[in-house]
Amino acid sequence: MKSFSTILDYIFYKKCYFCSNKARQELICDKCFKKIKSTGFRKNKKVNGIEILGYYFYKDEILHLIRAVKYHNKKEMAGIIAKIITELAGKDCFSDKNTELIPVPLHKKRQDKRKYNQTELISEEISLLTGCKTNKDLIKRVKNTRPHYKLKQRERRENLRGAFKVNPEFYTGTPLIILDDISTTGVTMEFLIAELKKHNINNVKALVIAFAS
Repeated sequence: MKSFSTILDYIFYKKCYFCSNKARQELICDKCFKKIKSTGFRKNKKVNGIEILGYYFYKDEILHLIRAVKYHNKKEMAGIIAKIITELAGKDCFSDKNTELIPVPLHKKRQDKRKYNQTELISEEISLLTGCKTNKDLIKRVKNTRPHYKLKQRERRENLRGAFKVNPEFYTGTPLIILDDISTTGVTMEFLIAELKKHNINNVKALVIAFAS
């Protein structure tokens, strides 16, 4: 006869998002988690003198994880992404718990439509894992910009002009990490960093989950 705990496992287990094998709380099995983590790598770009760290190209499993959170309401996947990135980025980003994470903001209209900001969800999960706080008040998106995926770089720059506002009263003086899910041209980071520098906020790094190119 099966034990009571075994019966509960059978009733409440979940299927892995990728392989459909048994997974518990996080909707991904240990084997797939280890596989995704093992394909990560460190890549960096520089924008306005600021280093942007990234750990994937936007393809394969990481693409599906990001899209699951971003477009398919799989908010619980934010925790998986956070765990993977925290383990990969480690000392590069999170050795100082005074560091604050700044998730790239959505405009209120878009966030109201989506019901959440996927980058905020990932940031808050990273905060739980590292002790680094998420600061959602320092930067706001004040212009409802068009989606970037169909725009050329020149159009992206014009689209983002005047899109962000820094509220310096929410700057605590701690090191900052701007967090985004995907970076294609780096223009979003460029504008965010430029706005921070206008307020003499220079102790900044940037972290993305994946580079699209």
